[in-house]
Amino acid sequence: MGNHKMRDIVRFSLFAVGFTFVFTGACKKNEATQNYPNIIFILADDMGCAQLGCYGSNYYQTPNIDKLASEGMLFTNAYAAAAVCSPTRASIMTGKYPARLHLTDFIAGNINDDYRLSQPGWQKFLPLEEVTFAEVLKEHGYRTAHFGKWHLSPEKTPPESLPFNPDKQGFDEYFVTYKPSGDLAQPWQDADTDAHNVDTITNLSLNFMERNTKKPFFLFVSHNTIHDPLKERAETIRKYENMQASSKPENHPVLAAMIERLDNSCGEILEKVKKLGLENNTIVIFFADNGGKHRYATQTPFRLGKGWLYEGGIREPLIVKWKGVVTPDSKSESMVISNDFFPTFLEMAGIEHTITENIDGKSMVPVLKKSETGIHQTVYWHYPHYHLGSGMAPAGAIRSGTWKLIEWYEKSLLGDEETSFELYNLGTDQGETDNLAADYPEKTMELANQLNKWREETGAQMPDINKHPNWK
Repeated sequence: MGNHKMRDIVRFSLFAVGFTFVFTGACKKNEATQNYPNIIFILADDMGCAQLGCYGSNYYQTPNIDKLASEGMLFTNAYAAAAVCSPTRASIMTGKYPARLHLTDFIAGNINDDYRLSQPGWQKFLPLEEVTFAEVLKEHGYRTAHFGKWHLSPEKTPPESLPFNPDKQGFDEYFVTYKPSGDLAQPWQDADTDAHNVDTITNLSLNFMERNTKKPFFLFVSHNTIHDPLKERAETIRKYENMQASSKPENHPVLAAMIERLDNSCGEILEKVKKLGLENNTIVIFFADNGGKHRYATQTPFRLGKGWLYEGGIREPLIVKWKGVVTPDSKSESMVISNDFFPTFLEMAGIEHTITENIDGKSMVPVLKKSETGIHQTVYWHYPHYHLGSGMAPAGAIRSGTWKLIEWYEKSLLGDEETSFELYNLGTDQGETDNLAADYPEKTMELANQLNKWREETGAQMPDINKHPNWK
């Protein structure tokens, strides 16, 4: 396949209510048979584990996602490769750490340069040269579709977005949606209609499934929910406002209403799989791109949320249903990360992929077959930016076993070595409340050296000391 993309045979664009809709008719001759499993990948936006019943919430009502967990495997140590959306989405598409891609912040990121450190010249779109899982699946006869949030183009909206949209990265059909603004003059943004496009994405997904029952398909259901602005039907919000648990810091009535609609979408998709007679040959996966915003709802039991390299920003819900392979109602404590989806999808499809250069992910299939299997001893994060929404400063992190170390780049680059590192034992301190760096200096330096070596191996871009006159 190399660096080229398959030529479109049919393409048209529809500019309406903030969407871009493109069908591409190019597809290599179908080499697959119906024995190849269908794969449905549902990705939520800004959702942490605390927002799901199957992860312990008694407030958020998610009966359909909970049912998926009861029929599949629930992961308790699943991670996003970044605490913000674009880098995680790039890692899913390519199997590579965001640091290796140099795509380390949400697009277009923070352009301010009045901080102690200056961010590097990072990659602000997913390069077309990158081989995606969708391209590989398509070449092996899969029909591929991406409906919903993309956020890997230089701009979100046409015409600038078109050369880098999903059809250029292996998807036969796509429909790009955007989060609503605060402008209620646009009818599609009205909370009582479908402000975050959940119903639109769902209907497109159901239609795609109906049209592809005779061939294997990959369906990427990429929701904008529960990203802000927080909007949902007033009637649904009132239901949660009237619940006594609404006063708890991890609960939020509007988020709960948005999650209810998202859960209904999952239920419709699962029911359609059953009605089409595809249940025995369809894998369903639920994941999220980063943690929730802690200013709306705390990510109990984890610290902080979106934008931060604490667990609240990167620990994610992950559920996989695969009939005949995954033991129903099972759990896995194995550590996995979003880079792992690329090789996982290919192994699920029975594809022996020969492109292994710089692929950081490992297939989760061994874990899905045997929940206690470990595929990672160590995983990493790199964020050389300042995040406006959360207040996160440039940092990196490593988790090895139960140990987790965070390095704050301002302090390490400016010579404050004593407070550069935070060390936590997640086995006894999931909330990261007890910094053990001073108590375990050897472990701290061991992990710091390991993190630095990983940065060198991946070519991670480091920030520079800012020469701005305010920071002399």
